[in-house]
Amino acid sequence: MQKIAFKMYLKPGYEEEYKKRHHEIWPELKQLLKESGISDYTIFFDKESNVLFAVQKIEGKNSQKLGENEVVKKWWAYMADIMGTNADNSPLSDPLKEVFHMD
Repeated sequence: MQKIAFKMYLKPGYEEEYKKRHHEIWPELKQLLKESGISDYTIFFDKESNVLFAVQKIEGKNSQKLGENEVVKKWWAYMADIMGTNADNSPLSDPLKEVFHMD
């Protein structure tokens, strides 16, 4: 099992909408993430910078092809109006390097 962290960028003023959409996450997307080995997925928000900070635990390598899945592409398009995105609607994201861990 590996743990990864990354940051994404929310457009100003959309914190409540972001939370609402994730509270109503599509069951088929949630199931796909689980089947792809993603668990313990948490997203935090820094109000000062509008940065979303995400942490995932991943089992296996099935999650590497999620961006090719139509459900994921549909979710990206759904979220594109409130987040910074790439040309394909995938969220702009930057991986974060672990510098400390304590069990």
